[in-house]
Amino acid sequence: MTNILKVDPGELLQKTALALKKEKLVQPTAWSLFVKTGHHKDRLPEDADWWYMRSAAVLRSVAKLGPIGTQKLRTKYGGKKNRGHKPERFYKAAGSILRKILQQLETAALIKQVQKGVHKGRILTPKGTSFLDKIAIQVAKEAKKKEA
Repeated sequence: MTNILKVDPGELLQKTALALKKEKLVQPTAWSLFVKTGHHKDRLPEDADWWYMRSAAVLRSVAKLGPIGTQKLRTKYGGKKNRGHKPERFYKAAGSILRKILQQLETAALIKQVQKGVHKGRILTPKGTSFLDKIAIQVAKEAKKKEA
């Protein structure tokens, strides 16, 4: 896991999203073309592959923060809503999107549900750890090539 924290998160997420799409580990739902990612957003995501990017980000978040559940992820991906002349207010992200992504990652055996004491949520499986580590090593090698 230390590899995924040492590399550039943006690069890691892009490569992970491509790998998730290529290996068909997650699939966008039929309704994902028509939904906003949260109450605080004004528009739909512009990127057609936003489902894969969000899945990669959720996978990294589970690796970094796990055990973590839907509610904490909703808070993490939430944001401030522009309410016109009224003060901005924080709203959580859409829970259904995060829940479906977590279920798909669980079906792909990259994460699993656990309970550590009072903390209940999802953590990475060994398969998920190796999946992210391979991508992180690849990103690190490409970064070294760019430096040289």
